[in-house]
Amino acid sequence: MTATVPTEMGVFTAEYSEAGLCCLRFPRGKKLSKGLALTKQQQSWHRKTQKAVQAILAGRAPRTLPPLDFSAGTDFRRRVWEMLLTIPAGTVWTYGELAWSINQPRAARAVGGACGANPIPLFIPCHRVVGANGTLTGFSGGMKWKIFLLVAEGIELPLR
Repeated sequence: MTATVPTEMGVFTAEYSEAGLCCLRFPRGKKLSKGLALTKQQQSWHRKTQKAVQAILAGRAPRTLPPLDFSAGTDFRRRVWEMLLTIPAGTVWTYGELAWSINQPRAARAVGGACGANPIPLFIPCHRVVGANGTLTGFSGGMKWKIFLLVAEGIELPLR
């Protein structure tokens, strides 16, 4: 089921499965279709999603997140996404460091692919991952969002 999260920065689109939030898309400026009715459980998750989005956009860590449904990812991608959740706000890791952290030291490119496939990039913080030399690399929400999120967390740019 789909629901919207209106903010001052645009309208996010949240998708829920029976297990939790499975996708959160950044505003794209496109007209949104009306979502289907959420179950009571999904309505509760959506309230948590709305509060978490507002907190993050204000530069604060959310108090709680809805359950995150990683079922669309491969085992490798799910491992990367789970590790992304451990990167503290206000810090950045390189793709290589993230690969090492999941005991796949030669998988930096695959880690980049997992970050690019991240269905919930606002909550699973792949914006905190940068290139080996500190360069800001791609972000599924777009580079403007990556920069905004890093600066909101207190990271000074350029990194190096």
